Amino acid sequence: MKLSAPVQKRLLQYTDFFFDKRPQPFPGEARLRTCKIVSHRGEHDNIAIYENSIQAFDLALERGIWGIEFDVRWTKDLHPVVIHDPDLKRVFKLDLKICELTRKELNSLCPAIPSLCEVIQKYSKKLHLMVEIKAESYPDPQQQNKIFNDCFAGLEPEVDFHLLSLTPEMFDQITFVPASAFLLVATLNLNQLSELAFVKGYGGVAGHYLLLTNAILAKHRKKGQKVGTGYPGSKNCLFREINRGIEWIFSNNAGELQAVISRLSSKTRFER
Repeated sequence: MKLSAPVQKRLLQYTDFFFDKRPQPFPGEARLRTCKIVSHRGEHDNIAIYENSIQAFDLALERGIWGIEFDVRWTKDLHPVVIHDPDLKRVFKLDLKICELTRKELNSLCPAIPSLCEVIQKYSKKLHLMVEIKAESYPDPQQQNKIFNDCFAGLEPEVDFHLLSLTPEMFDQITFVPASAFLLVATLNLNQLSELAFVKGYGGVAGHYLLLTNAILAKHRKKGQKVGTGYPGSKNCLFREINRGIEWIFSNNAGELQAVISRLSSKTRFER
């Protein structure tokens, strides 16, 4: 069964409301200090600050958030750039596709879209980088992996960054890092991708906090894999995930959740 995006959104809103009203035990200062919040596409509103922009990532860094999640696509001349959608319609109101523009053309039209190398150079070792590989054609995988390798030079997979994808087949294209650096991102297909992560020896999975049950969590821990959840929007929901020992908490309001932790903890420096 596949639900439409509006239906999924409404269900998630109901879920957030339900868990927001359920008090959770205080996780304790030790757990608060090691909580790893990941800002989903940076701290943005798509009005004053665009998603996946340097401004959005600067704000995440300024707010003391542990990591950032962002998306990578390729231009016509094979430059990896940081943007979620395959085109410029939703965010920039331009009816143009990323894969049909050169990097120079894209930069002249939308200078707010950074290159992958620019983001890595600016934030590596300062923020953990959760890099989502979007589903698209890789016309020259060998060259594209070389470009990836050059961009991530000096960084250690798993320690400094992970690669994410909602489309498992995309990881077949990626050869410059070990499988343990891959995280599958699930929607309603969590059980299927969970099993695939076991078979492939990936680093773990991520999914909605409601669907990622304690039973699934226990299976991945037993295999030495890690788990991330999204997108808790309240203190109670945040505490629930911290108490469950979730490794990474992806959030659309990461700054607010980080502020909750900062207020309650005497330390705000996090283990990476």
